[in-house]
Amino acid sequence: MEKIKIRMAAPEDASQILGIYEPYIKKTVITFEYEVPSLEEFRSRMTGIMGSYPYLVCEAGGKILAYAYAHRYKERAAYQWNAELSVYVHEEYTGLGMGRALYHALMEILKCQNVKNAYALVTSPNEKSEALHQAMGFRLEGISRETGYKMGKWIDVSCFVKNIGIHEKDPEEILPCSAVECGRIEDILEESMQFIKA
Repeated sequence: MEKIKIRMAAPEDASQILGIYEPYIKKTVITFEYEVPSLEEFRSRMTGIMGSYPYLVCEAGGKILAYAYAHRYKERAAYQWNAELSVYVHEEYTGLGMGRALYHALMEILKCQNVKNAYALVTSPNEKSEALHQAMGFRLEGISRETGYKMGKWIDVSCFVKNIGIHEKDPEEILPCSAVECGRIEDILEESMQFIKA
């Protein structure tokens, strides 16, 4: 395999990214979606996030192996200093540290945007995901019991949170991802490569 690199996602990556996401919809309860979205809908979701929040991919030789993104945690104005993170790794390329690398990069970029708290919602039980979040300094904030129904069973969801910024009396306004200096983002992506084992 060629060297894995991390880069910002682009709209033309939608087909490959959807290809990674599709098995999670069809085979697992990790996502609560029932139906695979169309390529057009999925691309629209991506572009709706890009610019405001980071959307990243791990790539080797032109093939996308994993992706991750942040998005607004809740809509009310007072929640704006929070972001929710999601990461998905191609089912054939797990265990290479890409999830950790992408999470590290996301949180470092979010710090530059003045985000204070990173949230992750994890269907439970999911030992690998829970271990990843704990290893990266997230704490379990609570569990919503039997909150989702998929594949014939009721599913719990664990809420993990990590403080990634100082909670000042008068916090600076949230910056869009597009306002973060390109050079700083490149440094973060390069630094995050340390977590990849391949």
